[in-house]
Amino acid sequence: MPGLALLNVPTALLASEGGGGGMHFPPIDHIVKWPAWFGEGTFYEFNKITFISFIAMLVPVILFLIAGSKAKLVPTGIQNVVETSIDFVEDQVVLPAIGPEGKRYLPMLISMFFFIWIGNLFEVIPSAHMPANARMANPLVLAVVAWVMFIGVGVKHNGLRYFKDALFPPGVPKALYILVTPIELLSTFIIRPFSLAVRLFANMLAGHILLVTFSVLCITLWSASVLAGVLVLSFPMLVAFTGFEFMVAFLQAFIFSLLTAVYIGGALHPAH
Repeated sequence: MPGLALLNVPTALLASEGGGGGMHFPPIDHIVKWPAWFGEGTFYEFNKITFISFIAMLVPVILFLIAGSKAKLVPTGIQNVVETSIDFVEDQVVLPAIGPEGKRYLPMLISMFFFIWIGNLFEVIPSAHMPANARMANPLVLAVVAWVMFIGVGVKHNGLRYFKDALFPPGVPKALYILVTPIELLSTFIIRPFSLAVRLFANMLAGHILLVTFSVLCITLWSASVLAGVLVLSFPMLVAFTGFEFMVAFLQAFIFSLLTAVYIGGALHPAH
């Protein structure tokens, strides 16, 4: 299948560009831009990032369906993994940021956490080597979902007073509203979704580029038969950095979900 062959683009690029007798880094377009598998130039264009995003959506659904269909009183296997993940998001994200009333938002936050985490893990999966969130599209959509969610929660629970309390915080001298209100407008309703998207996108893209850089370095040293001592040092660094990317994949999913929960909690009680 031609599309599946494109999964090995980074490896092919390194091999072809690294064989010229020197250290050659692939152009940035080869790192973050992937050709369409079909539908190029249309709204339904399907490429590697789209494929990874679909997998990131399907894997949690399949895991939860399997866990639910074979539920036992004492969880084991996949059910244990799923229940532990739910407990983690509930105890470390929902309850600290929103409180007991935040349990109604647990399904959305769990879905968001799993989608981001699994999409990020493709950074270190062989033959993929590309996190879904290293392109701005996914983080931007997730940030818009979070933005719509916390504004919707604020309006639902407080009516239009939500905007009044958010833009004109109680207890602030009225003379300062000329400064405070524009700052609150920008920080709450504009900068929040933008910072959510950029934080996730920039961290995953930076990690992806660094991992490619270390990979090129190791391949170059290996093919050039450079001093064994240098290679012995470079390869463990690549392995260590790959392990670090595992942690970053989880951490970014946790931070994005936690901040979304914090914003929802703030929308429930905008005057606090």
